[in-house]
Amino acid sequence: MTTSKKKTVFLAAVLILVLAAAIAVDAALPSYHIVIKVIKKGTVYALVAVSMNLLNGFTGLFSLGQAGFMLLGAYAYGVLTIPVAKRISVYQYFDGGAIQFSLPEIFESFLGKTVGTTVGMLLALLVGGLLAALMAWLIGLPVLRLKSDYLAIATLGFAEILRAFFQWNALGPITNGSNLLKSYPDFEHATSYIILAGLMIAFIVLLINSTYGRAFKAIRDDEVAAEAMGINLAKHKRMAFIISSFFAGIGGGMLAMYNGTIAAAPFKSAMTYEILLIVVIGGIGSITGSILASYLYIFSAEWLLRGLDSGKFLFINAPAVFKNGFRMVVLSVIIMCIVLFFRKGLMGDKELPDLLGRRPKARNKEVVGK
Repeated sequence: MTTSKKKTVFLAAVLILVLAAAIAVDAALPSYHIVIKVIKKGTVYALVAVSMNLLNGFTGLFSLGQAGFMLLGAYAYGVLTIPVAKRISVYQYFDGGAIQFSLPEIFESFLGKTVGTTVGMLLALLVGGLLAALMAWLIGLPVLRLKSDYLAIATLGFAEILRAFFQWNALGPITNGSNLLKSYPDFEHATSYIILAGLMIAFIVLLINSTYGRAFKAIRDDEVAAEAMGINLAKHKRMAFIISSFFAGIGGGMLAMYNGTIAAAPFKSAMTYEILLIVVIGGIGSITGSILASYLYIFSAEWLLRGLDSGKFLFINAPAVFKNGFRMVVLSVIIMCIVLFFRKGLMGDKELPDLLGRRPKARNKEVVGK
């Protein structure tokens, strides 16, 4: 069996095992269990981290606007899926809001409750992604002329402006102002999150391995050489920016599902920094690294180290030492250690199948008698 076939078989086996494990966990634990919550949030962050890696790691564009695109996807999902009967209570300060329909209810009328609800939810996620992509196209025209830190500052400013704009009461009939959106449907099982995010990550992997992906990498390595080879820099940069924003918007909708409520306040720069941190820890230019780092980060922050804020950690009970905020101190130390000992991240620029191709370095044999 050739090396490429071995890698394909290995990757397929890993994916099957992951899916089987998720199904088993879903069957064994209730939806409110901490393990289910960690898997759901880790999956959402994995999708957004991979979308950010497509832009920062594979195209070389340093953007910090992910939180803004996630916000667009989250609000689009919430607004389009809140049941009509509950809009009066959700939009209580805006007379039920401007939109008086629910996509899941529309499809339930002729597809049945289960299928109709699922189709409506997926369509709402798609609308959120398309809205984020449209916004990326609009701001990409002037912003992508900038480079390096200037591009990062411009996209970060866009995200902050968008967050403030969504809290504006004039948009209240649609966004509910600074109030919460709630009462919308959610995928109960973690398996649904994994399948949905897995399909989108698979699309990103196929894109990276296509001719467009090779053009992205060429731009990252040397823009002058890429342009000399006939690559349209503006076109490919805009394409990477729009595709990355599209999946960030869908990730925002999935995060809204996980949280159960939507408000603009949490979608601030700190959320983008979290995603960027995950990309760096996993390895810039590694899809596997982004996925692995997402689960490790959420597992540590939301579960393993959570007791440090309440005086308990594992079997240690020390309220005098472990106080509120101590969790983030320990997490920061762990991150510093990872950065110090893994300069290129946990995976570097390698993918999971590449581990099969590793060979020990051949020792230099001294030739005697020549």
